[in-house]
Amino acid sequence: MNAMNKLVIIIGSVREGRFGPVVAEWVADHARTHGGFQVDIVDLADADVPLSLPAVPPKFAGENYPRPEGMRDITTKLADADAFIIVTPEYNHSYPASLKALIDWHFTQWTAKPVAFVSYGGAGGGRHAVLHLQNVLTELHAVTIRDGLAFPNYFTAWQDGAPLDTATAGYAKTLLDQLAWWANALRSARTAAPYPDGA
Repeated sequence: MNAMNKLVIIIGSVREGRFGPVVAEWVADHARTHGGFQVDIVDLADADVPLSLPAVPPKFAGENYPRPEGMRDITTKLADADAFIIVTPEYNHSYPASLKALIDWHFTQWTAKPVAFVSYGGAGGGRHAVLHLQNVLTELHAVTIRDGLAFPNYFTAWQDGAPLDTATAGYAKTLLDQLAWWANALRSARTAAPYPDGA
């Protein structure tokens, strides 16, 4: 039997009045019920993630990369994770700068790990943000999960901390089943041999 996977759910928005924590808590409840994950929520509003970066990229600096002391906890959580769910809104057809900064401060923490997406927004439900995130995370050798969740017009589609569409729970289960499968497969692969990053 597979050991329980460590899942980090990332709240990508730091905007005042954001809806991300509501979505993330709903997703976390489903992940806990699923039974395949040990769940941890990382809220970027609580993290020290500067926009300015050191001259040498983290890929080449390795363990010597000079991250701020306030980022130590989040870096450890990303490194220990077996899987990620990124909860993101869509700002101007893309994802928040806070999320890009988090991604750019790290490299090996994403490598050979699965990432699923839960987005929310207006008519598009945040899908443009997810498309951009898939491109970026593929560059970092992460494995992006096809079946995500998107919540169009979330401001009228949710009530009391949950989506009004009762079918959404089934879609969440599909996302979590696929994420657990990939987390198990990739964790076994990382244990068997180091990932060849092609550098």
